Amino acid sequence: MDATTLRAVQAPIKERYKTHPKDAYITLKAHGTLDDQNIACKVETGRLLAVAGLHPATGGTGLELCSGDMLLEALVACAGVTLKAVATALEIPLQSAAVSAEGDLDFRGTLGVAKDAPVGFAQIRLTFDVETNAPQDKLDQLLKLTERYCVVYQTIRNGPPVEVILRRS
Repeated sequence: MDATTLRAVQAPIKERYKTHPKDAYITLKAHGTLDDQNIACKVETGRLLAVAGLHPATGGTGLELCSGDMLLEALVACAGVTLKAVATALEIPLQSAAVSAEGDLDFRGTLGVAKDAPVGFAQIRLTFDVETNAPQDKLDQLLKLTERYCVVYQTIRNGPPVEVILRRS
C-alpha cells in the first residue's frame, strides 16, 4: 500500500469521526476461560485459541503462553503496524524493518517472596531496526509519530484507569 492509497482508505473514516465523534469510540474486548485441569487460561484471540499459563520462572511448564510475553508481543505488533502506516503516510521508504520488545521482571514480586519487589515489568525496551536511505530528520519524525499513535505503547506508557470486578456466576 502506498501513501495515496492509505490516505484514500482512511479519508472517509477520518471524516466520519470528525462529524460523528461517537462513531470513533469502540470497545475492544477479550475473553478467556479458566482451564479445569491446569493453571491456565484459554484466551480467544479472534483467530484461534491461545492458552496462557504460568511462566517457568513461577512454576509453569513453558507449554502455555506467558501473559508477559503476550503483552510484549502486542506491543511489537501494534508498534510495527503503526511504524509501517506512518512510514507509508510520510513516504519514507523502508527496505526492511524489525521491531523487538524486551521487558525486565522480578518474579519475587509475582510470587510474593519479597514485599519490596514490584509486580509487573520494571522496564520495557522497544527497539526498531530499519533499513532505509531516509534522512535522520524523517526518521526522527517517524519515531515520534509512531510513539504518538501506537495504541499499546500509549496504553502502557500512560497507564489508564483499570476497573476490576469480581462477579459471582
